Amino acid sequence: MDTFTLVLGTLAVVLILLAIVFVTYYNRLFRFKNAGEAELGQIRVAMKKRFDMIEQLLGAVKGYTKFEREVFEKVATLRAQVMSAGPANLANLQKESASLFGSIRAVAEAYPDLKASDTVKQLMEAIISLEDEIGRQRYTYNNVVQEFNTMVDTIPSNFVAGILGMSKLEYLRFGDEVESPPKVTGIGTNE
Repeated sequence: MDTFTLVLGTLAVVLILLAIVFVTYYNRLFRFKNAGEAELGQIRVAMKKRFDMIEQLLGAVKGYTKFEREVFEKVATLRAQVMSAGPANLANLQKESASLFGSIRAVAEAYPDLKASDTVKQLMEAIISLEDEIGRQRYTYNNVVQEFNTMVDTIPSNFVAGILGMSKLEYLRFGDEVESPPKVTGIGTNE
């Protein structure tokens, strides 16, 4: 066997190994990217459901208090924004949603008959349950993002990510800490 054939054979083996490594990391990167997008989609659906329930809750408490039309319009606008929102926008929508829900809860606390209403209780429990679901999905999403971002940062997968033009994904941060109590807006007196 001559030297040229040996070099050519070695080069072919190296290229095949590089192709296998590239395909392996390519597939892993896209698996994490797609899993993140799917999880983000589930979070969007749950948040949309939450806005739907907040709107129903507003309707249920409307007979006890006077909510301004702007509150209903705000809920509709926020619900429409959820499905196209990225991680940073979802955090803002979550904050708005929590503020609205806090306002409604404050109203329910102020009216014993309203607080005792089965419809209001069920809607509030459903919204709180959705909060737990969103929290679990956010945890899963952030774990997927961590795996993806680690691959984008580490050798040799970072070479594959660079060739594909992939950059790090954004974590979903909702700011679970309460900065201040929710402001009760759009609520008037008894009708």
